[in-house]
Amino acid sequence: MLTYRPDAVDSRASLRALLGELRGDRIIRIELSPLSLTAVAALAAGSTHNAEELHSLTKGNPFYLTETLAGPSGEIPVTVVDAVLARVGSLSDHCLPLVEQLSVIPSQLQLDFAERLLGKDFEQLAEAEQRGVLVLESGGVGFRHEIARRATEQQLPEIRRRSLNATVVSALLQEEPPDLSRLIHHAAQARDVDTLVAYAPQAARASSAAGSHQEAVATFEAVTPYADRLPPDERAAFLDDYAWELHIAHRLSDAVQVGEEAIKLRERAGEPAALAETLLRVSRSQYLSGDTKHAITGIERAGRLAESADSKDVLASISAYRGMTVTQARQGHAIEELQRARQLALEVGRTDLAALCLNYLGVTYSYVGNPEGLRLIHESLESALASGDHESAARGYTSLAAVLYREGRFAELADCLDAGLEFTHEHGIWSHSYDLEVHQAQLDLRLGRWDAAETRLRRLVASTGDPGMFAVYSRPVLARLMLRQDESAEAEDMLAASWKRAWAQESLIGVLYTGVGGAEWTWLSGRRDVAEQLHKTATEQPIPVGLGFIVGEFYYYLWRAGLEIEPFEGCAEVYAAAMRGDWERAVALTEDPYEQALFKAGSGDVEATTQAIWALDELGARPAASLARAELAKLGVKRLPRRPAAATRSNPAGLTARQIDVLRLLAAGRSNNEIAAELVLSVRTVDHHVSAILLKLGVPTRRQAASTAASLGLV
Repeated sequence: MLTYRPDAVDSRASLRALLGELRGDRIIRIELSPLSLTAVAALAAGSTHNAEELHSLTKGNPFYLTETLAGPSGEIPVTVVDAVLARVGSLSDHCLPLVEQLSVIPSQLQLDFAERLLGKDFEQLAEAEQRGVLVLESGGVGFRHEIARRATEQQLPEIRRRSLNATVVSALLQEEPPDLSRLIHHAAQARDVDTLVAYAPQAARASSAAGSHQEAVATFEAVTPYADRLPPDERAAFLDDYAWELHIAHRLSDAVQVGEEAIKLRERAGEPAALAETLLRVSRSQYLSGDTKHAITGIERAGRLAESADSKDVLASISAYRGMTVTQARQGHAIEELQRARQLALEVGRTDLAALCLNYLGVTYSYVGNPEGLRLIHESLESALASGDHESAARGYTSLAAVLYREGRFAELADCLDAGLEFTHEHGIWSHSYDLEVHQAQLDLRLGRWDAAETRLRRLVASTGDPGMFAVYSRPVLARLMLRQDESAEAEDMLAASWKRAWAQESLIGVLYTGVGGAEWTWLSGRRDVAEQLHKTATEQPIPVGLGFIVGEFYYYLWRAGLEIEPFEGCAEVYAAAMRGDWERAVALTEDPYEQALFKAGSGDVEATTQAIWALDELGARPAASLARAELAKLGVKRLPRRPAAATRSNPAGLTARQIDVLRLLAAGRSNNEIAAELVLSVRTVDHHVSAILLKLGVPTRRQAASTAASLGLV
């Protein structure tokens, strides 16, 4: 058997002559192809590496791939660096400097630009092409493997790297117009402040307009240390736009801080209309950060400025922001402001603002039970997508998801989330992505996908220091899941903090999400006294008629806690039926396996209650299962019947998907702390999972659990 590298065969070498002699039927030549993305994904499964990034980095090269997988994510292994440098270092003194020049350029170069950059020395690259370091394809030249380019660039001394980047900047500035994205990248690497100041603001705005918001933020950040070189009016506009991109990136506290700097500059300039616009944009970040009070103050100040400036454009924006800010608290006022804003926006040709007004009119209509609400949101979303207004389109998806969830329209919600999450991820609009992720977790919870919901929620809570107003959306949902899994202490603290924050933010939806969690806690904990307090608070508040689904859920749990409650007008039928005692109808009206089990557990029917216990055990809902067992005992059944063998379980031991994940790591010898870190769970949750695994497998120790799991084919 003979092995060789095709790119190592020189046409003048004796090996080429030998290969030429290898002919005939007995000679079999096998050309090894790079690994596909599917193969890379299979090898990367279970690691912290992203399969698509790995494939892009290595082009499926087995050596580069296995070495990279063996090391931490985001780092180039020493073995790869050594292998690359050995090959690159063998190039001639004429070719090596040219390859180093190309190594500072992250993407493939068009041939005409490469020739302009390298001049008459361009032909010297033929040696690197022949050695397999570089490749020419699709009219461009670049490194065969991105990982090799990075390894080559990584070993360059800082001074030489800056010099090579400066050479690229000079070549790019000869183009008309220059490629702004590339220009800013290389200017930043070269520490070319003059070029950054001259071109970065324009480049950042171009990236934003194209929907590349992550690139826009990076570009703004590259020039921020030198922003004081800009004239005051340009600096104010620069900071204003930068703050807006930070808001889109869900860096809300940074957005407010940068926006306040822009406000100070606008104040010094003495331009009321420009100051009013900046105040409005900052108010949006303040509102999303949970500072409703200062957001409203900023909007009102902007209103006074706009009146003095006599600007219909700004007045339209102010009415829109006023309406958007009070949709949850004062629906009648919000509708008036939004209708006025839309009319003004149409008069001044602000179709983008008119579409945004439609969005929030739709949301407000849904609160008051107007069936036109969803149609208006759909119309607004379609308009924003058609015009390329990415941020408004993202708002359209979040508004649509929120209304569909609050109306219990889960099939439509699933489609909305698929499209919305793809859109916000593609454009880097992380503030709205967070909101959509929360709704995805809520949907997962409703459909019995508790493991997926928990993983998503814990990732959201862990990855964002302070998500702003969205904290009163995500944390109450996570707290409810924890309550159901018997993690009451931490969940109670989370609910209490969310309750306080929701009221401070004047967030009706936050109050309701937290209130539903609190109502469920009163039932699971046997705290009728707290249930009565919650009921008293609810009856003192005006509840919009369009929230019958979520308010119905709230009253249902208070009813389960022992309060005498009748279904109210507009109550969602699923909860009204349950409170009327029509448990079979209630079961038929929900796809939520947890709710179905609760309805059955309160039926007074032995068979239905038994089925409820099995379902709750399967979900890991220990507190509710205990209450259901107590109900079964009241019906005279002292021992739970064995579940039929044909029951719908995913494996012989009846473990959930999350429990199988835990078991596999347990079998690999991981501690509970290590399992918690890898699966992004709390240690207490892992403790509960391990206890449940031992119980379901019928073994007393972790070692026996691993052995039993292996015999059942679970690991």
